[in-house]
Amino acid sequence: MRGKRYVDPEPFDTSEERPLTPEQERYYTASQWQLVWWRFRRHRLAVISFWFLLILYASTLVSEFLAPYALDSRNANFVHAPPQRVHLFHEGQFVGPFVYGYRFTLDLQRMQRIYVVDETDVQPLRFFCRGDGYRFWGLVEGDLHLVCPAEGGTFFLWGTDRLGRCMLSRIIYGARISLTIGLLGVAVSFVLGVTLGGIAGYFGGLIDSAIQRVIEIIRSFPVIPLWMALSAALPVTWDAIWVYFGITIILGLVDWPGLARAVRGRILAMREEDFTQAAVLMGARPARVIGRHMVPSFASHLIASVTLAIPSMILGETALSFLGLGLRPPITSWGVLLTEAQNINAVALYPWLMLPVVPVILVVLAFNFVGDGLRDAADPYG
Repeated sequence: MRGKRYVDPEPFDTSEERPLTPEQERYYTASQWQLVWWRFRRHRLAVISFWFLLILYASTLVSEFLAPYALDSRNANFVHAPPQRVHLFHEGQFVGPFVYGYRFTLDLQRMQRIYVVDETDVQPLRFFCRGDGYRFWGLVEGDLHLVCPAEGGTFFLWGTDRLGRCMLSRIIYGARISLTIGLLGVAVSFVLGVTLGGIAGYFGGLIDSAIQRVIEIIRSFPVIPLWMALSAALPVTWDAIWVYFGITIILGLVDWPGLARAVRGRILAMREEDFTQAAVLMGARPARVIGRHMVPSFASHLIASVTLAIPSMILGETALSFLGLGLRPPITSWGVLLTEAQNINAVALYPWLMLPVVPVILVVLAFNFVGDGLRDAADPYG
C-alpha cells in the first residue's frame, strides 16, 4: 500500500562490520592540512603553477650565479644586439650548446646598427665557469656563473639594451625585487586587513563606523593616481633600499581595504554562531575569538585573496616604475626595465626590449591558478 514503510525488526548486527582499508584509515585520520594538500594536488594546472612559482622564487636566492653577466656589465660593441639562438649542431656535427658570433655594420641613414649572424664564428658555451665578478647579496665576492660565453665571445640570449647590457641577466636580477615586493606588500595588507576588518566586524557600533569611513575614503581615490601621488611624495634623496621599502609599504597601505571589508562581513555573520558564543562564555578574549575561532573558518577566502593580491602588487610596482614614479636605478626590477620600452620607435626597432613583460604575465597567471586551486582545496564544502 502506498505510504507504508517496513522496518526490519531484527537488531542491527555489528559483528560482521568490515574493517577499514589502509586508504580509508589514512583518510579518516588525516589532518586538515593533509586533506587540503590532497585536494590541491588534483588541480593539475595549480600544481604546475605552484612549482613554477617555487622555482622562480628559489632562483632569486642565487640570481648572481644564474645570470650570465653581472648586473651592470656593459658591452659597448654590442649596443641593441638582437637575441642569439642556441644551437647544438654545426654543419651536421654535434658541437654542444653554442651560439654564432655577430658582425655588424652601421646604417648611416637610420643611424642603426645592422647585425648579421656569422656562421663561421662558433662560440661554445661554458658551464659552471668563471665570469664577471659580483658581490653575492652584496656581501661575498664571487665570479662563478651557471653559464658563460666563450672566451672573447658573447651570449645574449634575450639581446642587449641601449648600453649593451644583457637583457636576460637584468631580468634575472629584476626578479628578486619584483617578486619580493609582492610578498612584503601583501604582508602589510594582510595584517591591516585582517586586524581592522576583524575589529570592525566583532565590536561593531562606533568602531565599525569609523573604520568603514576610513575604508570608503581610501577606496574613493583612483588607485593608480593615488599610487603615483604617494610615490612622488618619497624624498628623492632617499637611498635605493629605502625607496624599495617605501613602495612596498605604499602598496600595502592602499590594498588593505578590500580584504578588511571581506573579513568584516564574515565576522559579522559568525559572531552570533554557537561556537563563537561558547568561546566568549568560556572567557576567551576578543583577539583569541577572532584569530583562533573565526578567521580559520573562512581561511579559503583569505588564501584566495592573498594569492590574488600578490600579482596585483607586482603589477602595481611595474606600473609605477614604468611611469618613473616607482623604483629607480640602481635598483633593477621588471618595471624599471620596461621604462626603456616607452619609446614606440625603440620597440619597433628593438622588440626584445619588451621581454621583461613576459615574466610579469607568467607570474600573474601562475598566482591566479594557484589561488583557484587553494580556494577549492581549502573550501570545507567542496
